[in-house]
Amino acid sequence: MQIDVVNETSGAPDDEGRFRLLVDAVTDYAIYMLDPDGYVVSWNPGAERFKGYSPEDIIGQHFSRFYTPEDQASGLPARALRTALAEGRFEHEGWRVRKDGSRFWANVIIDPVRNPNGELIGFAKVTRDITERMQNEKALRHSEERFRLLVQGVTDYAIYMLDPQGHVTNWNLGAERIKGYSADEIIGKHFSCFYPEEDRAAGMPQVSLDTALRDGRFEKEGWRVRKGGTKFWANVVIDAIRDEEGKLIGFAKITRDLTERREAQLALEKTQQALFQAQKMEAIGQLTGGIAHDFNNLLTVIVGALDLLKGHERPPREMRLFESMQKAAERGRLLNQQLLAFARRQPLQLKRCNPAAIISSFETVLRRACGEAIEMACSRPERTWPVKLDVPQFEAALLNLVVNARDAMPTGGAINIAMRNVVLTEADADEYGVSAGRYVQLTVADTGGGMTPEVRARAFEPFFTTKEIGKGTGLGLSQVYGLVRQTGGHVDIQSEIDKGTTISLLLPADDDAGDFDAEDSGQPEVQPQDNVGTVLIVEDEADVLEIAEQIFEALGYQTLTATNAAAALEILREDTPVHVLFSDVVMPGGMNGVELARTAQGLRPELKILLASGYPMSALTERGLSPDVTFISKPYRWSEIDDRLRGLRRGERDR
Repeated sequence: MQIDVVNETSGAPDDEGRFRLLVDAVTDYAIYMLDPDGYVVSWNPGAERFKGYSPEDIIGQHFSRFYTPEDQASGLPARALRTALAEGRFEHEGWRVRKDGSRFWANVIIDPVRNPNGELIGFAKVTRDITERMQNEKALRHSEERFRLLVQGVTDYAIYMLDPQGHVTNWNLGAERIKGYSADEIIGKHFSCFYPEEDRAAGMPQVSLDTALRDGRFEKEGWRVRKGGTKFWANVVIDAIRDEEGKLIGFAKITRDLTERREAQLALEKTQQALFQAQKMEAIGQLTGGIAHDFNNLLTVIVGALDLLKGHERPPREMRLFESMQKAAERGRLLNQQLLAFARRQPLQLKRCNPAAIISSFETVLRRACGEAIEMACSRPERTWPVKLDVPQFEAALLNLVVNARDAMPTGGAINIAMRNVVLTEADADEYGVSAGRYVQLTVADTGGGMTPEVRARAFEPFFTTKEIGKGTGLGLSQVYGLVRQTGGHVDIQSEIDKGTTISLLLPADDDAGDFDAEDSGQPEVQPQDNVGTVLIVEDEADVLEIAEQIFEALGYQTLTATNAAAALEILREDTPVHVLFSDVVMPGGMNGVELARTAQGLRPELKILLASGYPMSALTERGLSPDVTFISKPYRWSEIDDRLRGLRRGERDR
């Protein structure tokens, strides 16, 4: 039992009494005295609260009973007193035992107590129950360890810390995998080594830290550099890290390799652009083809009428006017053919040929078109695969390419025409939008000023030109595009400003007949013969019908006319003699010219049939049409009709 010391004069506690009151009032600490041998001689309420002993239970007992059996066995209580005596203080954290045997984590301080003469009179022992704090710290350590293991286990992200100056202070496995550096190689180095040289020169590393410091966060995508010097496309996030007082202690940096995603995105965008371009060109082609078809009907009237009028005797002045009109009409016909070529509706007279031989025979014309200021070179392999081409159209396309290249070099330069055999894989074919297989590649390259991406994207559009007014129709490349696409090939432009332009044509090889035979002419020779008879003309356009009727009459034929297929079949079902059926392909109603031809052959197997249209006649290759059917393109001339009829009378078919 503790006795308070009271000042006898005032009744108030003296200094020693006040100290006892203070100690007894403390409940969060066990504060008690030990004698020099370690036996408890005093006990405060705090000791009683968390150790469970009352003063009567514990005073006179040795303090070692508060230690765990294992600490008692190791002699820790005695060492604690010896240490306090030798060093003036002993402090320790560890498990202690309550009266009921339960354990708590304690912070223990033991100080030796001496009298004024320096003689040891015991030890002051202060114990604090810090079990909760220990458990919190342990949980925090476990959490930090789990977080460390988590960060270290991440391999898809580079996660690491920087000090306030930007030096690497730790490194996870993801950083090692993505950037190639081991922890030993990179820790301590400045993170700017991950940036390309141009970004370092522009101060980007410091800008990123300054932004994170100012805004708390920095995020950006860009090129980064691996250990070996290779680049990868990265998403980078930098966060400023501060302590509890708000002081900057460094930066957390997370980097992800997005190279594959970026390449996939670029490939998707390229595919979308190609699809958009193809759809745009197809839409323009449909519009252009429709207009050109109608324009062909108008030209047919003009050309046919001029041919008929010119056949009569005229004064010289009128004859010159007729010649001028014929030249203008011919020019219009050629322009219309270019429009149809772009729309892939130009009737092609395909034959198996050697493209290298065509260029060789046409080289003189090409060199003359270049002029003296242009140096032209042609390189051809000894043997190229055969292709099916409309030779005049191919020559026109080649001339268009050379003239365009020449115009791109007004002060002179060089044009190189090259040809080679290539084989497209499935992947290459998918990229170009053609079938895999053998192709002949023709390239026309110049050293001119090149094209901007905007001009390159529109180069094949009809009437688009960068030339001065009056120096180009804008149909040259359109004709090239339409011809190559109509033959099942691909045309491509590679061009940069001040680096020239290269246009590549991929022409599908004709694999049906093996390699090219130089003696294969591709077409039979036609010998003209005279004969006349009755022709049934089927045409829904009144002006075209009138001109056709006059042309056939001028050729010596008797004419019958019909404005649609149904009226024509009524005539054919009668006994009226008809030797030739001349019909437009595109007509109103339920039956077109091809269907009419098939039905007419069933009614009159001996009937010769000539079909006319401004569209290509791939339908003529359908089953059910005999060799007694041939085709002529609009606008036609009387001489062309005469040639086709002579061929029909010989039982030949002009393909």
